[in-house]
Amino acid sequence: MKAYVITVGNEILKGRTINTNAAHIGRVLTYAGYDVIRMVVVPDDIDEIVWAFRDGISRADLVVSTGGLGPTFDDKTVEGLAKALNLELELNQEAYSMVKGKYDRLGVELTRERVKMAYMPRGARPLPNPVGTAPGVYLEYSGKRIIALPGVPAEMEAILDEVLPQIRVPGRYYYEESVTIRGIMESTFAPIVSELMRANAGSVYIKSHPRGIEISKPTLEIEVSASGSSEDEVKARVKEVIRRIMEEARRINNECC
Repeated sequence: MKAYVITVGNEILKGRTINTNAAHIGRVLTYAGYDVIRMVVVPDDIDEIVWAFRDGISRADLVVSTGGLGPTFDDKTVEGLAKALNLELELNQEAYSMVKGKYDRLGVELTRERVKMAYMPRGARPLPNPVGTAPGVYLEYSGKRIIALPGVPAEMEAILDEVLPQIRVPGRYYYEESVTIRGIMESTFAPIVSELMRANAGSVYIKSHPRGIEISKPTLEIEVSASGSSEDEVKARVKEVIRRIMEEARRINNECC
């Protein structure tokens, strides 16, 4: 199953805000059994948002967006989603009750801007927001699942946690493990990584992350990951490759020292 992540917001594109949301969503979806195939960032612009949703739906089984669900003029994600799917944007009564309840408890007037957060594409289901005000949006369309989440990290994480059991890929397991080796340059270890990848015929993925300075103080974090239908088998594959990596690292260190 493939997943596609969209982040909406000018603040991301101009570097004012670091895109931690996409990283969190990508990691959660990976452990939920998805192959995250693309992450895109688009501005608070209807046409760009429409493009992103259409592109995501054409490529993936699950599309998750973050940002643009609030009460201000530039919160356009829901409108863009409705337009992308040619669905009417309408006041969702369940979402309206959620939003109204939040402001009623505060004794605050329910303005047009606040009611805006209850509008959703026809057929969508609101996802309760236990942290903030704007509900998330859940929609199934042509066999695809679409989830729109707020941009505030705490709100995004809380809603995603709640909806995760509904979208988890059944019978699919992901596992990763990392090991740090010192005194070996990445360029020296690269042939070993390539050989281990060939030997495992795509059943594991090995990635080296330099953490030091290649020439003077080389340090490598080697990440090994795998997915499969058996949790025990996936872990065993990763651990066996980690064992081989450590074995090769000791050999290289012994030869050069």
